[in-house]
Amino acid sequence: MKLALSWLLSLSTLLLTTLVLAASPILLPAWQSDAVFEQPESVIYDQKRQLLYVSNVNGDPIEADGSGYISQLSLKGELINQHWLDGLNAPKGMILVDDILYVADINELVEIDIKNNKIQQRYLAGNAKFFNDVTADAAGNIYVSDMLTNTIHCLCSGEFSVWLQDERLEAPNGLFVEGSELIVGSWGNMTDGFATAIAGHLKTINIASKTLESLGDKSPAGNLDGLEADGNDNYYVTDWMMGKLLHITPSGITTTLLSLEQGSADHTVLADQGLIIIPMMLSGNVIAYQIK
Repeated sequence: MKLALSWLLSLSTLLLTTLVLAASPILLPAWQSDAVFEQPESVIYDQKRQLLYVSNVNGDPIEADGSGYISQLSLKGELINQHWLDGLNAPKGMILVDDILYVADINELVEIDIKNNKIQQRYLAGNAKFFNDVTADAAGNIYVSDMLTNTIHCLCSGEFSVWLQDERLEAPNGLFVEGSELIVGSWGNMTDGFATAIAGHLKTINIASKTLESLGDKSPAGNLDGLEADGNDNYYVTDWMMGKLLHITPSGITTTLLSLEQGSADHTVLADQGLIIIPMMLSGNVIAYQIK
């Protein structure tokens, strides 16, 4: 009886995995930019201006050396302006809210006025060590992940402070707001530098109660970086260390869509145009794929 039950469970798992694989999107190469960027970490789409912003770390990712900057790129992968905005340190994740671009920069959330092309505010978090990704909710609150302190900060109602600090975040990297939840892509339990004994997985946080849960059964998915929804209740997630683009279901089943080079970072998804655009941090270029 036990043998039969075990066989049925294995068969069910195999069938579910087969169905997930069959439903996974197909991606075809669309374009690739020239390798002109300097550690491109994040890319974000400006629908009003029909262009992309690319953050360039350009040096040590935790060094406040003033060498970081943001570039502009066309939707065909053509460079518009290499140094659209200078004066940053090691800019990483970005989110665009109206005409304000918010950028994670080591221990600062930087607020950029796009119309006037200037930094208008810097929100300092003195205890932060490695700000990484940024997202916004429907109320206009801005959330920032700090990988090295297992913390999420929030610019909520004009005040910038710690929103949640919890070891169970396991080096939070990618952030994405979905309805009443904040979805978090964890890097994993770090051991030596950025190496992990156990790779990360997706987590969910109820924004109102701050209840933290793992998505699925906590199975390791990868050293997660960029995180975006696919429009069908699943997620496109990059694995920085393995250089992959993953497709993860709400039950935590993970499928590899693309095997790239190490350094696949904070991507963006243009649903209307069926594009996924990925900055390749170590290769110095940005690549785009058509979703079929």
